[in-house]
Amino acid sequence: MTIKILPSQVASQIAAGEVVERPASVVKELIENALDAGASQITVQVKEAGKRLIEVADNGAGIPPDELPLAILRHATSKLSVAEELFRIATLGFRGEALASIGSVSHLTITSRPRQADVGATIQVDGGKVGDPKPVGAPAGTVVRVTDLFYNVPARLKFLKTDRTERRHIDSVVTHYALAYPNVRFKLQHGSRTTFQSSGNGDGREALSAVHGVEIARQMITVLAEDDTLKVTGFISPPDLTRSNRREILFFVNGRPVSDFALTKALTHAYHTMLMKGRYPLAVLFLEMPPQAVDVNVHPTKAEVRFREKGDVFRSVGRAVRRALLAHAPVPGVGGPQGRSLWGASAGRGDRPRRVDPAWEMAADAQEREIPQPGGEPAQHPLPAAGTPILRLIGQVATTYLIAEGPDGLYLIDQHAAHERVLFEKFLAAREDTVPTQALLESVTVEFSPAASDLLEENLPLLEKLGYEVETFGPQTFVLRALPALFADMNPEAALRAVVEDLEVDETPLESRVEEKIIARVCKRAAVKAGQTLSAEEQKKLLRDLEACQSPRTCPHGRPTMIHLSVDLLERRFGRTGPR
Repeated sequence: MTIKILPSQVASQIAAGEVVERPASVVKELIENALDAGASQITVQVKEAGKRLIEVADNGAGIPPDELPLAILRHATSKLSVAEELFRIATLGFRGEALASIGSVSHLTITSRPRQADVGATIQVDGGKVGDPKPVGAPAGTVVRVTDLFYNVPARLKFLKTDRTERRHIDSVVTHYALAYPNVRFKLQHGSRTTFQSSGNGDGREALSAVHGVEIARQMITVLAEDDTLKVTGFISPPDLTRSNRREILFFVNGRPVSDFALTKALTHAYHTMLMKGRYPLAVLFLEMPPQAVDVNVHPTKAEVRFREKGDVFRSVGRAVRRALLAHAPVPGVGGPQGRSLWGASAGRGDRPRRVDPAWEMAADAQEREIPQPGGEPAQHPLPAAGTPILRLIGQVATTYLIAEGPDGLYLIDQHAAHERVLFEKFLAAREDTVPTQALLESVTVEFSPAASDLLEENLPLLEKLGYEVETFGPQTFVLRALPALFADMNPEAALRAVVEDLEVDETPLESRVEEKIIARVCKRAAVKAGQTLSAEEQKKLLRDLEACQSPRTCPHGRPTMIHLSVDLLERRFGRTGPR
């Protein structure tokens, strides 16, 4: 096979694939250029999820007319000049590849005027072909206009996700930089509609409010820790404010958004014993360190970094978060919303230390043989195939489990998992007709991030089908007027947020049984919690309801609702087997 040099246009398109993955990548690179130029106002306008138009305008320093052709060239940059500067980079951009990469896969127009100049200039790039700069009247700053992205790379265009997904990625980029630079005023427009705007007054909590809403911003805990080489600042959520995924855990290193699994692990480890399994905090943390202590020249997207003292950084993050939590987090209790505490209840089950009798530990080990495992051989003492036998309630232990007697031994029932199953089957049964709704005495106003707002607005018909009555009430704000009657006792805001979280995870909401996933999530929130004391009547009702379920052995997420301790097992443990 003959070796040959690729044409420059093909080489540029290959290189562009490393930098410009999707429309959000273009927005990211242009915002970083604007921030490096000292802009205090940045406006992003997008049409058709960025495929038709991306325009980023700023009031930064601007580009002199004679340097506009250089700005389009690959590896042309004002950020560094010698190799040694790679190890002390203090700007967001430095590779000199962004504009060249964008121009090779789109129609690119740059119009700019330096603050001290009387007239500006404009230059156009069409698929990598650079035109001549022309003088033009323009405000101080720079406007970069990108149209018909990937018009000459149809394979890349074909593999873009749905418009909704691409809009979400763009929303995330803009809001992340708004959090990192609260002194810059950001504005995002999708078509003719403004979907996000920050004040730019320098108040970090106000930037949080613009992204997540006033109520969440009010609850966030301030983090502030500093030593000789590292400063950690930002905000973390209290243990009772969580999400079902890690998407809202954000780290910025010297103002640069980074994705680092070890940093996330250090953060979540600081919440050890405070969160339920599968729940994650919200966090916006800023790490400031000497530029030479971090290597940002790792990947073309600049989303990955390497630390010189990796272990010290992770320990410092963990200590800073843990101290903030211990200093400001409320003491867990049972008296949360609607008489329940989402965190205190979960802590009661497995998070606080408990002394356990060794006999019960042996019984717990035996459950693996007592309960059938998926794909395994039939257990020696399986639960009855038709459900559960008639059980006689004995009582509640550790405010978490019910103890009941059956004809063939004892049953330990996890009250939370059991109530999840009961609610889930009741909801599915009601869904076959029209889901009964319960109007709220007072409507509840809920604020979401721009990405979540767009997702919720698009899926309002699905929510109506599930028994929710939700209306838009301005940018990022919705009014909840009714809930499914089955969840009438649940915190309304928590019930709505649970639905949105599942929609964020599943990008095809009308497929793949996602309705049942959403119902299971809301049932998990609505169910009684471990650590919640139940009256004798409530215990009996839960037991009777579980007996009536079609699949009483597991909760909707697959966890067992009960452990069976057979009479034979008890006799063996007490040494009663054999001759008497």
